[in-house]
Amino acid sequence: MTTEIIIRPKSGLSSKWKELWQYRELLYFFTWKEIKVRYKQALLGVVWTLLQPLMMMMILVLVLSKGLGLDTGQIPAPIYYLCGLLIWNLFSQSVNSAANAMVSNAQILRKIYFPRLIIPISSMMIASFDFLISLSVFFIIGFWYQSQGGFHFPFFSILVAFMVAWVITIVTSFGIGTFLSAINVKYRDVRYALPFLIQALFFITPVMFDSKQFSQPILQFVLQLNPLNYAIQTIRSVLTDGQLEVIGNMSWHLPLILVILYILGMYVFRRTEAYFADIV
Repeated sequence: MTTEIIIRPKSGLSSKWKELWQYRELLYFFTWKEIKVRYKQALLGVVWTLLQPLMMMMILVLVLSKGLGLDTGQIPAPIYYLCGLLIWNLFSQSVNSAANAMVSNAQILRKIYFPRLIIPISSMMIASFDFLISLSVFFIIGFWYQSQGGFHFPFFSILVAFMVAWVITIVTSFGIGTFLSAINVKYRDVRYALPFLIQALFFITPVMFDSKQFSQPILQFVLQLNPLNYAIQTIRSVLTDGQLEVIGNMSWHLPLILVILYILGMYVFRRTEAYFADIV
């Protein structure tokens, strides 16, 4: 006598984190496999993870700070722009990878069952891996400026600020990434719209500027709707005065937006999860 087991994905907002924990080894496999594939046959390997934000930082310093003379206050220009770039790269890489992850792993989806949420989550873990590597360069540059005198670099406070910024960025990326990954399975227009969306978000994220410089209420409101604004400003506020005030600087928009993004992403993902293998 045989027993038939029917596995059905839960609907609604259920995230099945317990089941994800049971499949943690598979999550590790997905993450490590993508990391090895990314740097396979690359001459510089992981060094590319360091070069990309550093080269972009140098461009911003030369164009904005040296060329246009934009003031970065008490923070040295390289550190000012690099902290924004690290958060932005974490977000853009997470969303880009998660949005295309289901389509890229179509063969696996058709063959075996596993929690589908593992695929977009692994994309964010890969982005976090690159983020940690780039963060080491940020601290090296920060300590170098402190050794030159005139700039205080509080290691512990900055480390906590980056942890807070990482949580905000990952939750934001999770909501947007899971939403786009589910939509992309059925509507391949996402691959064309995503570059425009990422580019538009870059200009309303304070990577190149200080959001406090805008006096127009409408612009301030738009910036407050962007969780990355708070993530970057948390780091820069520590670099400016050395004080970490996570709750004091938090706008009431932030937790509301993070909850909305999470619910939207999970709801759409769970509603379409049952059909991934059929239409991918």
